[in-house]
Amino acid sequence: MEYVAYYRVSTKRQGRSGLGLEAQQAAVNLFLKCSDTIIAEFTEVVAGRKENREQLKRTMKLAKAKCVPLLIAKLDRFSRSVSFIASMMESGVQLTIAEMPGATELQLHIFAALAQEERRLISEKTKAALSQVRKRGTLLGQHGKQLALINRDLADQFASSLVKHLPKDWQTSSLSMIAGDLNRNNVKTRTG
Repeated sequence: MEYVAYYRVSTKRQGRSGLGLEAQQAAVNLFLKCSDTIIAEFTEVVAGRKENREQLKRTMKLAKAKCVPLLIAKLDRFSRSVSFIASMMESGVQLTIAEMPGATELQLHIFAALAQEERRLISEKTKAALSQVRKRGTLLGQHGKQLALINRDLADQFASSLVKHLPKDWQTSSLSMIAGDLNRNNVKTRTG
């Protein structure tokens, strides 16, 4: 059997760490039989509630063109929206879930409803926890503000170190001319 595999993580951090992806890939690999083949794999970093997914569109297009099932690891990693999962099931592409290989359409709808309810409960718990934190007087968002200050300081330090590499007439030069001069002198950006 041939499949087109689709993996999704919610955040760039999850995508960079690979942990969420590795778990999904492991579930898919456990599902596959020796004679099975994945003809293509697509990975997307997008929140599960978002329905406009470019990689999923590519996945669906290939699965339709090759007449092969779309293979995902877990239903809740695919989406936590009943309507989204229902529309995928009605798209004409067979949906196969590695952790639920024998699931019927009715079971998929039920599990989709459970995943959607879980999303709602997670949201409620998060809001309640944040409300309690605010009541204790804790300022939220401080980490981002601190990072912004640190990044601003680093940028200012780097800008100061560049002054010695700038041409004498840099204040009247265009940004393009300054960049060209820095490139000719092999001056690296702050990130290398």
